[in-house]
Amino acid sequence: MTTASGVPVELTDPVNTAILAVAEDKLEGFQRDPFGEITRRSGVPLDTVLERIRALLEAGTIRRVRQTLLSTNLADGALIAWQVPQDKLSRAFDFMFQQDPFSGHVVIRTTDEANPGSKYRLWTTLKVPQGYDIRKHCDFLQAKVGALSYRIMPAKALFVLGVGHTRRKDMQPGARSDEPAEVMYPQVVDLTEAEWRVLTALKRELSPEEIVPEVWQRRAEEAGVTLDEFCRVAESLQQRKLLGRFSTFLEHVKPTASGERVTRYNALFHWAVAPERIVDAGREVGRHDILTHAYWREGGPEFRDVNVMAVAHGTDKNVVLAHKRAIDEHLAEAGISVAYTNVFWGGRSEIKPSEVSPFAYVDWCQQMEIDHKVMRGA
Repeated sequence: MTTASGVPVELTDPVNTAILAVAEDKLEGFQRDPFGEITRRSGVPLDTVLERIRALLEAGTIRRVRQTLLSTNLADGALIAWQVPQDKLSRAFDFMFQQDPFSGHVVIRTTDEANPGSKYRLWTTLKVPQGYDIRKHCDFLQAKVGALSYRIMPAKALFVLGVGHTRRKDMQPGARSDEPAEVMYPQVVDLTEAEWRVLTALKRELSPEEIVPEVWQRRAEEAGVTLDEFCRVAESLQQRKLLGRFSTFLEHVKPTASGERVTRYNALFHWAVAPERIVDAGREVGRHDILTHAYWREGGPEFRDVNVMAVAHGTDKNVVLAHKRAIDEHLAEAGISVAYTNVFWGGRSEIKPSEVSPFAYVDWCQQMEIDHKVMRGA
């Protein structure tokens, strides 16, 4: 498929593949010249990089282009599993996705076999801005959507945080790095009002018209600072481990405009290991290149005390399971016993960046007719 101007937007196009292999998850931190950096790493001329990313974004093949945040260091966050009656599940999904800007990934999950956690069908990621209480937010959502219960599972440590569906497409089960994954411990950092202005302008996704060489000029003007000051603040945010990657996010849930699917299966892997081996297990799990996310999260009795979780995507369910078996075998080889493991498969899902601004939280509370002061933490 090509656009009206003749620009190919298929993921199989070799120029698009070369661009996306870099642009999805290889640009760590803040980049003053992100599109120039894609050119340098991919070997594709700058004009072509800009033209292709713009066309892919307009076609919906790229879902969004944005500077990502390490939001676990900006706001209290967690993975939330919701037990919702079947007749309310669809409405609860819609509310979380459409009306709660602090809920990011919204996924309905199933398991191949019934287990203690299979009654928790709705899963969301949630970030509650600094100064506000995540449990109070969940209590509000529970009452709003009619959920029976919920489980809050904050990330106590991160082992993998990336995307890269293009480069993972043909990855073989067991492919892994030579060294254990690094451990990142969330630690919320306070920002000044001026820093929040820059961060708010920095993080918002780019429109097709903003796919230009001087990509940050307009955002600096929006934040009321010079371009140099904007970049200086962004680089200071990076030094404080608040920024993730500059990334092009592919539409990997629904078919693209050309009918292609980046992935078909979204698998959330669970492992329960001995408490003293959690970090060791996470670092060994995190070696595996197929994973887009890996965390230490406490599932509690609802999920048989799982404490290591990871996410993998693929187009073939059997291949995804082969990746899971390879990780299981690697854990056994590393001398790490697993008391329980499971796979939660993603079905209906929507993804959006979680809002982290405390100013946005006040506005949302007003829309929901809540006194934002009531939502503050102790």
